[in-house]
Amino acid sequence: MTRKTALLHPDNPHQGSYDLLSLASKHPALKPHLIKNPTGQLTIDFRSPESVKELNRALLRSFYQIEHWDIPEGYLCPPVPGRTDYLHHAADLLKPLNPKKVQALDIGTGANLIYPIIGSQTFGWSFIASDIDPVSVNTAKTIVDANSVLKGKIKAVLQPDQQSYFRNIVAEADRVHITVCNPPFHSSLEEAQSGTERKWRNLDRSRQKRNGIKVNDANKNPDQKLNFGGQKAELWCKGGELLFLKKMIRESQDFSQQICWFTSLVSKKDNLLPLQKLLTRMKAKQVKVIAMSQGQKISHMLAWSFMDNGAQSIWVSEHQC
Repeated sequence: MTRKTALLHPDNPHQGSYDLLSLASKHPALKPHLIKNPTGQLTIDFRSPESVKELNRALLRSFYQIEHWDIPEGYLCPPVPGRTDYLHHAADLLKPLNPKKVQALDIGTGANLIYPIIGSQTFGWSFIASDIDPVSVNTAKTIVDANSVLKGKIKAVLQPDQQSYFRNIVAEADRVHITVCNPPFHSSLEEAQSGTERKWRNLDRSRQKRNGIKVNDANKNPDQKLNFGGQKAELWCKGGELLFLKKMIRESQDFSQQICWFTSLVSKKDNLLPLQKLLTRMKAKQVKVIAMSQGQKISHMLAWSFMDNGAQSIWVSEHQC
């Protein structure tokens, strides 16, 4: 079972095909979900939420020493390789600064807590994991409490103001080296549902081609749930990804001396130019756009800082732990 990996970060451990037999040996609950494709290769049914969740559990156990991980039904179950890729690119931003200890902030961590898990286990970062959804925050706290390797490294907190990103989370005395975010990219429930149906069509077409079946959209069930789920705040917000990130950029200026690097995933390429123009108007000193492979599509990481290289180096040296 081969995944598109052309643009994966060279340090990403999830290169090439999943070794499903190895994963199942470490996480036996994955074994019942293993199936063979027409060529006889092992795979899973990526249309099945249960199969995708068990694959995530297997990956988290095998690569990140996470023994207990679960999310409520219907909540976002993100692809681990793509999220790992984002964090490796984020880590590259900090390498020239060589901080002794990194404090990171995950905006909209979700019930899955995926960025703090990978970031703390791979790079030894400490995380503030914020979300506006109480269920997500409570689930994230449960994951931390259930895994000794996460205790003392991740603090899950509720953002009480749905219009804020850093306020109420980053105190005046706090210093954050880097922020990460996977924003809701749809602008309405209808758009999110349309995106769900489009992904199902793509999954069905891929399956039909692999099986030598003539592609036919008529057999698709429009009521099927997307395999990775997602709640309202995880999938859509008023104004979609573009407005969400414009608001984040404007607020980020108020934290220009407390946060070294701001970053976010940008799913829609057309949103990059208006965001870059806004950052110019906001007088960001550094702006970077990094292309990444996210499953079967190309996404981008947008990174910005209100400090130049010299100011960042001074900032890090003054706030070493």
